[in-house]
Amino acid sequence: MADRPLDANTRLAAERNRLALERTMMAWTRTSTSLIAFGFTVYQIFRYLSTSDRLRDPIVSPQVFGIAMIVVGLIALILAWIQHLQELKALRADFGPMRYSIASIVAAMVAGLGLIALLGVTLRL
Repeated sequence: MADRPLDANTRLAAERNRLALERTMMAWTRTSTSLIAFGFTVYQIFRYLSTSDRLRDPIVSPQVFGIAMIVVGLIALILAWIQHLQELKALRADFGPMRYSIASIVAAMVAGLGLIALLGVTLRL
């Protein structure tokens, strides 16, 4: 279908589908950002409480909990990114070339920040 010109309705439908994929990817990016930030924040709060004599022996160490939340956020972001690329590839196969995904760029930047947070927690910065 990609070898002949598309009529206006089909072209607009394909564009709406592409934009829906972008919105879905941005929703996953927001969710992953929340998980990463939550993990880093909880780690910092528990670390502060353990040094101020308010909390001595937590059941789950703040480092383990923080790392778990950050890893869950990163894994969710990577899986969403893979699915996003697969769906865009299928859309391109059906409707021809389309614009590049800005949501993929944002997801890559958030993943980079997540890796920095993960390193910060594991190296106890």
